[in-house]
Amino acid sequence: MNRVIWIVLDSVGCGEAPDADKFGDVGSNTIRSAAAAVEGFDLPNMRKIGYGNIDGIEGVEPVDEPIGAYGKCSEKSMGKDTTLGHWEMAGIITPNPLPTYPDGFPDEVMEAFMKEAGVGGYYCNKPYSGTKVIYDYWDEHMKTGYPIIYTSGDSVFQIAAHEDVIPVERLYELCRAARKILTGQHAVGRVIARPFIGTRDDFTRTSNRRDFSLVPSDDNILMYLKNAGHNVAAVGKIEDIFAGSGITSATHTKNNMDGMDVTFKYMKEIDEGLIYTNLVEFDSTFGHRRDAVGYANGLLDFDRRLGELFELMTDDDLLVITADHGCDPSFKGTDHTREYVPVLMYRHGMKGVNLGVSDTFADIAQTISDMFGLKKFPVGKSYLDLLK
Repeated sequence: MNRVIWIVLDSVGCGEAPDADKFGDVGSNTIRSAAAAVEGFDLPNMRKIGYGNIDGIEGVEPVDEPIGAYGKCSEKSMGKDTTLGHWEMAGIITPNPLPTYPDGFPDEVMEAFMKEAGVGGYYCNKPYSGTKVIYDYWDEHMKTGYPIIYTSGDSVFQIAAHEDVIPVERLYELCRAARKILTGQHAVGRVIARPFIGTRDDFTRTSNRRDFSLVPSDDNILMYLKNAGHNVAAVGKIEDIFAGSGITSATHTKNNMDGMDVTFKYMKEIDEGLIYTNLVEFDSTFGHRRDAVGYANGLLDFDRRLGELFELMTDDDLLVITADHGCDPSFKGTDHTREYVPVLMYRHGMKGVNLGVSDTFADIAQTISDMFGLKKFPVGKSYLDLLK
């Protein structure tokens, strides 16, 4: 095997993690909630690999003879956000939580931001739903042109703006200014640009969203692959999550199906290395908005496209499907949920195998590193010998 197609179903967790009580997430189960939302819910291609055979999974029926490797992992890093989830699966453990702001950002942070960004004011500065904050602060924002600043239960500094009021490139400048001053004790995981269009009663958040992340440690599988001369193609927000680190080519995407199209394009162009895809709609469009029906239909759409992916795979490919956290669409609030994530691995001709339950996402990085003969990580175990 010399190529990995790695797809992260952003937020598709599979049941509360062992430490869910520390995060207020006891009872959360993203896949169970999605499966219950649509009558006749079925994911035949994922089930074929072994999705329904994962220990303790709910809402997905098992098959008698899976053709892939299947299991689930809990997270060692102290968080339940996109950045820490992706970093851990790439081999980086974050033992201390990134800062969060349940009461909004302190005055010294906001004053530094306004000075660096060159803005005369802002609105909100509180934890908020990403769609409700636009509705509630629409009039003020449209009148003065000041950005809407908000956060969530995650380590994020989010800036929302109408594209006709603050053009996209200017919004990115504001995010870069925030990223520059958010250091030390205020080094949030991500600064997120949240542009939108439309009218107050009919607005749309656009695909011009960008994430400005902390720069990860070089001890991650992307850097190992790139330094060894391999391709590392990033699809969706992967480039943003890793701040461009360890990536040889990148394409940002509009939605899940665009993400699959770009993945297929890379599969036709790149015959070795890593194609690393994030499908963000599960999280941003369905999970945070608590749209269980949309979530279920999004999974059905992905499963159909997975059939196309099987046909594009060669005998030298390894497919990896996982998630980075949960975002249960039937759970309280609008934040992420601390859950196990599934791990599915498949290559043509392999025998089905139960990978069991692991205590770290880093098993994925360890497996890929082992496959390419690269440096071992201090955590995680390789599944390579089981993929026969």
